[in-house]
Amino acid sequence: MAADNSVEVTILLPAYNEELAIGETIRKIHGLYPDFEILVIDDGSTDNTMQAAMDAGANVWPHPYNIGNGAAIKTGLRMARGEYIIMMDADGQHKPEDIAKLLEYKDRYDMVVGARNNKSDTSLHRDLANKIYNWFASYVTKFQVEDLTSGFRLIKKNVVKQFIYLLPNTFSYPSTLTMAYLRSGYTVKYVPIETLARKGKSKIKLVHDGIRFLLIISKVATLFSPLRVFLPVSFSLFVIGLFYYFYTFMVSSRFTNMSALLFSSSLIIGMMGLVSEQISQMRYERSE
Repeated sequence: MAADNSVEVTILLPAYNEELAIGETIRKIHGLYPDFEILVIDDGSTDNTMQAAMDAGANVWPHPYNIGNGAAIKTGLRMARGEYIIMMDADGQHKPEDIAKLLEYKDRYDMVVGARNNKSDTSLHRDLANKIYNWFASYVTKFQVEDLTSGFRLIKKNVVKQFIYLLPNTFSYPSTLTMAYLRSGYTVKYVPIETLARKGKSKIKLVHDGIRFLLIISKVATLFSPLRVFLPVSFSLFVIGLFYYFYTFMVSSRFTNMSALLFSSSLIIGMMGLVSEQISQMRYERSE
């Protein structure tokens, strides 16, 4: 443990109205790792979150009003002094004792993520939604994504700073980070953790934020791996057009306008995918 304490590490806690849990969380972290910087970004809380965090010994940087969880993370990434940054929730879900599991792999991987196991205190509908997100992200990145939306992760500051501009201001920043890292060839490690029930009311709205998650995953997939999005759509339209042409030919011996539209749409979308892939590759090479 002492060896880990000598590493310059920042514990980053984005917080919005988390007065019920944040003080206890900070004190536990400080007890385990007294040499680590504990940085709280207060995202315009209307309760006693900022004071509770300062009383517990954290460095607090306040937003003047509520911008979003992702915006708090971006501020924290810019303000953090540590070479390594560990992001975790301030609502009591993540155990400070699990920080050691992430630190174990800090020198071997560019990002280490705490993946919630079956014993975690999570709701059924969120578990189902996460499985869908994980499957889609795994398909796009060609990597087994175990917990796309986990907010408990360790990153290197010199690596993550090149992706800050991609992060949204909302709760979807873990999804964007994961897919950006994997597409850019950085190494990612998942370690199993058990999360607790949060203290206070959740800020995530299932339908609204769920749709937003899918849109952001699609956006990042199109940004980094456009053919993984365009080709399935193009192929599906081609197959539908082929079957529809077969049907109309058998029924009325005709090649209809609908079949022509489906085939042409398939070709156009496929060509758009190829052009997008070239643009993506040029952008990636320029950023390198």
